[in-house]
Amino acid sequence: MDHKTNKRKIINDPVYGFISIPGDFIFDLIEHPWFQRLRNIKQLGLTSFVYPGANHSRFQHCLGAMHLMDMALRTLRTKGVEISPPEEEAVFCAILLHDAGHGPFSHALENSIITGISHEDLSLLLMRKLNEQFNNKLDLAIEIFKGEYPRKFLHELIAGQMDMDRLDYLRRDCFFTGVIEGSVGSDRIIRMLNVVDDSLVIDEKGIYSLEKFIIARRLMYWQVYMHKTVISSESLLVKILKRAKELAGEGCDLWATPALRFFLYNKLDPDDLFKEGKFTPGLIAANFTRLDDSDILVSAKYWADHSDKILSDLSSRLLKRDLLAIELQNDPFPKERVNKLKTLTTELFGINQELTDYYVFTNAISNLTYTPDAPEVKILLKSGKTADISTVSDMFDHRFLSERITKYFLCYPKECR
Repeated sequence: MDHKTNKRKIINDPVYGFISIPGDFIFDLIEHPWFQRLRNIKQLGLTSFVYPGANHSRFQHCLGAMHLMDMALRTLRTKGVEISPPEEEAVFCAILLHDAGHGPFSHALENSIITGISHEDLSLLLMRKLNEQFNNKLDLAIEIFKGEYPRKFLHELIAGQMDMDRLDYLRRDCFFTGVIEGSVGSDRIIRMLNVVDDSLVIDEKGIYSLEKFIIARRLMYWQVYMHKTVISSESLLVKILKRAKELAGEGCDLWATPALRFFLYNKLDPDDLFKEGKFTPGLIAANFTRLDDSDILVSAKYWADHSDKILSDLSSRLLKRDLLAIELQNDPFPKERVNKLKTLTTELFGINQELTDYYVFTNAISNLTYTPDAPEVKILLKSGKTADISTVSDMFDHRFLSERITKYFLCYPKECR
């Protein structure tokens, strides 16, 4: 006897309380193994090395963003914005799957063993493959996700200056790190949403909540996402993966989980995601969706005993949290100092000069208050007209919103101090 599954589940979320799954198809997507995989990918990578509570997952974040999307759609409908049932379902699907393409520890994979392929590219690949599995039920969701649907505000709810993705991760990351400066009034901002000329706007009375949101995002970037110890730990992870990739390219036999091995021993190009070639999109998707944080950690445990001195040492440092020293400043570091540290590393570790790049390196990090490729937030004035936030707010001007703040970091072994 067949039993019907109750797909209208209620989930107890630590941030919002009880949240509901808004449809049967949404339930099916959540139950899919490719989405369940996100349970095993940390939202904040190695940030728990600094903030021990930051162990929440991409799975939790995507459910939270879906919940906020539900609130946003309800708000817009009360203000006379017509949203059809197919559009509603498509937006839920798009926000639910927007991070499906994140690899282990979130961004580390993008910068090391997969070159030129972003997590957004991989999310789109997985949405397309899921669309095949679900008989094209994701056609509209993909169109909205890519920003190709005529009603642009639906895309802005997923990827805009005040999208549901951003509203959730700021509040959730604040909750789990304990950094109260990142707290945002997501409920208040959502209830102030409106649509004018097919774009999202904020009602004028929500200006102060929006100002707090912008400041909170700026503070969270420097205090959490770009904390210097977080940069050091994630740079170390990237160097480990790059060394493993280099050794694999030289034919060295490395122990790795099957999914990780696929990416270590094969060179993928961005075009491989969307065309049939040596590596079909289906093959890439099948291997990628078996890859999560545990693949990296288990492999690193094996690599800590590898005969290659660089891979072994770097892996041991990660597992013991014996991180590289890091300095952060507003100006580039002098080449003379970097070269001196490399020479000292060569002497201390007994390695060739060309290998010191694994230990001594400098780079820049930057933060923009606004997303550069998204339109500026518009304020709906009581007169019915709209204006840019920079002209309405007495706290921000255009320069503050558009100026890129850049800092430089230098990593090197603590033994060189």
